[in-house]
Amino acid sequence: MARERKPSRVGIIGAGISGIAAAKQLSDHNPIVLEATDSIGGVWKHCSFSSTKLQTPRCDFEFSDYPWPERDNTSFPTHLEILEYLHGYATHFDVLKHVRFNSRVVEIRYVSTERTMNIDMKTDGTGEFGPLLSGHPAWEVAVETHSSKTVEWYEFELLVVCIGKYGDVPRMPVFPPSKGREIYSGKVMHTMEYSKLDKEAARQLLKGKRVAVVGYKKSAIDLATECAETNQGADGQPCTMVIRTLHWTVPAYWIWGLPFSLFYSTRSSQFLHQRPNQGLLRNLLCPLLSPLRKAVSKFIESYLLWKLPLDKYGLKPEHPFEEDYASCQMAILPENFFSEADKGKIMFKRTPKWWFWNKGLEFEDGTQLEADVVLLATGFDGKKKIRDLLPPPFSNLIADSSGIMPLYRGTIHPLIPNMAFVGYVESVANLHTAELRCTWLARLVDVMFKLPSIGKMLEQTGEETEIMKKTTRFYKRHCISTFSINHSDEICEEMGWKSWRKSNWVLEAFAPYNSRDYGEDKQKI
Repeated sequence: MARERKPSRVGIIGAGISGIAAAKQLSDHNPIVLEATDSIGGVWKHCSFSSTKLQTPRCDFEFSDYPWPERDNTSFPTHLEILEYLHGYATHFDVLKHVRFNSRVVEIRYVSTERTMNIDMKTDGTGEFGPLLSGHPAWEVAVETHSSKTVEWYEFELLVVCIGKYGDVPRMPVFPPSKGREIYSGKVMHTMEYSKLDKEAARQLLKGKRVAVVGYKKSAIDLATECAETNQGADGQPCTMVIRTLHWTVPAYWIWGLPFSLFYSTRSSQFLHQRPNQGLLRNLLCPLLSPLRKAVSKFIESYLLWKLPLDKYGLKPEHPFEEDYASCQMAILPENFFSEADKGKIMFKRTPKWWFWNKGLEFEDGTQLEADVVLLATGFDGKKKIRDLLPPPFSNLIADSSGIMPLYRGTIHPLIPNMAFVGYVESVANLHTAELRCTWLARLVDVMFKLPSIGKMLEQTGEETEIMKKTTRFYKRHCISTFSINHSDEICEEMGWKSWRKSNWVLEAFAPYNSRDYGEDKQKI
């Protein structure tokens, strides 16, 4: 059938945290938000884990202009409280009027004409981006709705991709021939599937079953805890966590009586760490400050080893704590995680490799584990998710040689025209990271400042990658937590805002930064 095109200036794919933040900031352009499901919330919509809570306090997961109703509540909010907060934000700022629910993007095409190509490519790196809103459609987007099998086509001058790195495309292990899930007689499920089960279905899956959970990050830990809680009593079966790489876990946001934010979320604490574009003086200072930086990491490790039975269960990581923090892999433990382990309800198996046999899992050391259910907490393939969505040649540009998506200011790919990405750079406070970049993007769209040359932007993204490589072996997660304040400084300066946001130099040096420091009421220089 003939394609009916629905033109609009700005399109946004996804109505998770990043999508609703982008819609709010770009509301003057009447954006169309295409959401595949029937509600907002992104990864927080589907969560069967009773123990799943936010990994940060409320004050660190908050829009700059919409405080939590109980902001001073020190407990970490549950996923239901988070959804309620996000719905309150969307309702307060009338964002929902922009959202087309049950609208799944099935194809994207680039309108390649001289009028829409806003990148002036030059071999010497001096090529430049033109305006993001050029007056002519640049992208065609095919959308399939739940209510109809027909495909509607939209045209956008600017397309903002907010589909996130987590969900939709699970990362599945690869096995040798005849050692995959096809030879296993039990149930295999990725956490993505499990999280969509209702409470009763999830309970029935785990109750009285020998469960193996593969992984040792937040989802795996929550799932093992839930499995243990479901299998209480004499008939309950233990859950075994199959672990390849250990990571540091944290019981709470206090270290030896001090708030955790003092160690990494202040200017003085981040001064110890390398940052992009740091200049000659900092290049000289950082090696001298290295012992102090390592001492901070050791100080935190000493508390964790005292507070948690990591040595008892062989769960002490070989790498320093700061590497997990620098890669945004620090997991907050459920309160009863180790108490369930002490009761024998959670067990641990370290192994570099594993595969299936007909009754469960087999490990590299030759031992076997019988299991009725194997749950894969093996993460998601965020790059494949985007790569499958974009047309060539842009799909081939998603990751550079380092495996990281080169995004200037965490938003603009220097080689993909008329497109922005929000939600792909991580920090300890992902909501704040997304909101500030949406604010920056809205001002870029309104031509309140101009982007550097393509060469300069690629140089900047390369510099960030090199810093992450030096900081942590897990750099491919694209986490900026050790230089997040400096990253925000550069964004503020580009927008014409003051970069130092506190009221005096003492607070500037020693008070933790959060999203409220970047409210528009503080934007004037």
